[in-house]
Amino acid sequence: MENLSLSATPATPAVHFDAATGTLALSGESYPENAFEFYKPLLAWVAGFLTDRQGATTAEIALSYLNTSSIKSVMDLLDLLEASHRQGRQVSVRWSYHKDNDRALEMIEEFKEEVTLPFFIVAVGA
Repeated sequence: MENLSLSATPATPAVHFDAATGTLALSGESYPENAFEFYKPLLAWVAGFLTDRQGATTAEIALSYLNTSSIKSVMDLLDLLEASHRQGRQVSVRWSYHKDNDRALEMIEEFKEEVTLPFFIVAVGA
């Protein structure tokens, strides 16, 4: 399976999904005009990847802002990871946020409540 990489734009996150290492990385902000269209190929890649993946998978997320439709799309991503976890695969999420961004922390905690897979919240910043 080929890697998937997209550069960040002012409205979309940077994406680097590495099939060899099992790392799914999203960083930046997410408020595209049509989040469903933006995330559709990402979700398709992840679904195919998780079907073929034998080793551990880690989602490294550092999204500081998401609009409503992006929240739904990220939840769809977490649902894919959760389903893989429930099938016995080693899957985890590591979500980083700036330690002064309380709103981001609240959003991340809400995502964490929706899944049972290992989910780590990491504060960063000086």
